[in-house]
Amino acid sequence: MENATGSFWDHLDALRSAIIKIAAASVLFGVLAFCFKETLFQIVLAPKNPDFITYRILDRIAGLAGGSAGDFNIELINTGLARQFVVHMKTALCAGAICASPYILYQIFRFVSPALYSNERKYAVKVVGWSYLMFFAGMCICYFLIFPLTFRFLGTYQVSAEVENLISLDSYISTLLTMCLTIGLVFEIPILAWFFAKLGFLTAGYMSRYRKAAIIIILTVAAIITPTSDVFTLFAVSLPMWLLYEASILIVRRTAK
Repeated sequence: MENATGSFWDHLDALRSAIIKIAAASVLFGVLAFCFKETLFQIVLAPKNPDFITYRILDRIAGLAGGSAGDFNIELINTGLARQFVVHMKTALCAGAICASPYILYQIFRFVSPALYSNERKYAVKVVGWSYLMFFAGMCICYFLIFPLTFRFLGTYQVSAEVENLISLDSYISTLLTMCLTIGLVFEIPILAWFFAKLGFLTAGYMSRYRKAAIIIILTVAAIITPTSDVFTLFAVSLPMWLLYEASILIVRRTAK
């Protein structure tokens, strides 16, 4: 360990300083996101528009097959006097935290690193770096693939032509943020598997032997964390989890070798 000396109060002051810097950076980026309202909501509301890149790709694929993916138009409504302002603040704070995340990770690592040996610090950098990349990969996959497909299916689904869908802005934003955060965390499964394999707690044989039990657990967890209760969303969330589990088996087997 290097530079790990100091009293309890010194470490407490360092922790307080890191928390203040993290909070200040998040609020600063949140304020900036709040000021650029048009740009922020162009990005956030893009998946509901029929010209979103995911829908265009689906239309091209369907066109090659001699068919059409079909057109749709879903409008959002506001159901409360102050809801749009509250949603604006919530979305801006989330965007601020995402933009400030590299600085947040840097402050956390800067606080923890003095207590680590040099070889531990190298492992920590790898784990944090890959975890960060996998989390953002999960969020991007959710934003560009899982959420648009889920929104289009649920937004256009009707039990009868007499029943019109009225989707609130608050429901749209909450579902988008929840699903992106959930899928981002799900993409940490390979990192955790690699880490436990390095510690000797996990083997590829064990994961393969209990694959059926893992699938049941995946479906259960997906049912709990999905913001809606429909089968389509459950499948959209559980499928990446199962694929990541299979990829984790390969990672653990290679780590053991």
